[in-house]
Amino acid sequence: MASRSAFRLPGFGIQVLLGLLAGLLLGLWARQLGDGNALAEALRTVGGLFIQLLRTLVPPLVVTAIIASIAALRDLRDAGRLVASTLLWFAGTALVAVSIGIALGLIFQPGLHSAIPQALAQEPATRGGWLDFLRGLVPSNFLGLTGETTAQDGDLVTSLGFNVLQLIVIAIALGTAAVRIGEAAEPFLRFNASALAIFRRLLLWVIRLTPIGTAGLIGDAVARYGWSLLGSLGHFAIAIYVGLALVLFVVYPLLLRMHGLSPIVFFRKAWPAIQLGFVSRSSIGTLPVTELVTEKALGVPARYAAFAVPLGATTKMDGCAAIYPAVSAIFVAQFYGVPLGLESYALIVLVSVLGSAATAGLTGATVMLTLTLSTLGLPLEGVGLLLAIDPILDMGRTAVNVAGQALVPTIVARRAGLLDEARYNEHETADALIG
Repeated sequence: MASRSAFRLPGFGIQVLLGLLAGLLLGLWARQLGDGNALAEALRTVGGLFIQLLRTLVPPLVVTAIIASIAALRDLRDAGRLVASTLLWFAGTALVAVSIGIALGLIFQPGLHSAIPQALAQEPATRGGWLDFLRGLVPSNFLGLTGETTAQDGDLVTSLGFNVLQLIVIAIALGTAAVRIGEAAEPFLRFNASALAIFRRLLLWVIRLTPIGTAGLIGDAVARYGWSLLGSLGHFAIAIYVGLALVLFVVYPLLLRMHGLSPIVFFRKAWPAIQLGFVSRSSIGTLPVTELVTEKALGVPARYAAFAVPLGATTKMDGCAAIYPAVSAIFVAQFYGVPLGLESYALIVLVSVLGSAATAGLTGATVMLTLTLSTLGLPLEGVGLLLAIDPILDMGRTAVNVAGQALVPTIVARRAGLLDEARYNEHETADALIG
């Protein structure tokens, strides 16, 4: 027994940290080897496959979990108030975040301290619009699938994806219909519950690969982008990361303290999702892990978390939809010498609070930025100036997004008296998530 324990793997949290360190070192090595080396390709492949596995589980997890949530909410009083409270907290925290972004944009004045050439200005291929919410809300097909055809090496390649917002609508419709039918739908609900248990078990198996996936993702980021690009946009990047840090380490802890919850406990338990969001740069890819930590570690009831977390993954983006577009809009205005008045800053606030819902059918911070710029009447070509360092900024933005997607359900559940405080305060680590 002693010899067997000597070869026992370290805890899951330590494994993830070791994967992060290994990925950083491998990424630096791959960057030194130059373009097109086998190590860089291996890191990109490993990281991409890990996110692909997580994204594969998103549609069945979202649909089955929300149907189960609807079935459970029928026995929960004030379910409508719970949903309304969630949306209000989404908007309220976005308001605080965009206010911080505006303040930092005025303090750092990134557009006046930029060494980036104007020749890099170009309009983005994807834009955000106020009607995108309605377009994204109505499913284009029963499975919520989307198709895209792109040119690769002279050939046309068609790929299928999914729209999480449409999946939520489909699942709510199915769950509501099953509840209304009554006893005749019980076999369907039991089957759904069994399917949910199966998909959650599959998720745990994928999560065990997190240390390897983390090494691939962070290694790929370091090898591909490095940090040399930050020089010409240093003031802009600093303003973004200062804003993200203020939201993550000041605003969120204050909100937790106001509700009698320990910020240290929250970050310790939400760390697997926050860390994965940072290295993967994908709220949707991180969604299964975010929902898992929210339920199993933070003590939010599954019947509520199954609704709130997927919704948050499409509309709760304090990093991408508040801090980033606010600082970026001020950067573009300063770069082109366009003065902004009080009404302009009010519009930035409006877009950040409501725009994440308006663009929920689309993805990416660029979509939110184009919506903000077009609303303010600023040149959309300014987006091209910021694309050089966008991947580096996206890591921090996504980490804050994911933290907020776990925070709001925790606070709402606490205010509604639904939070399992004993579970929240348990001194467990990330190991408990894969037990």
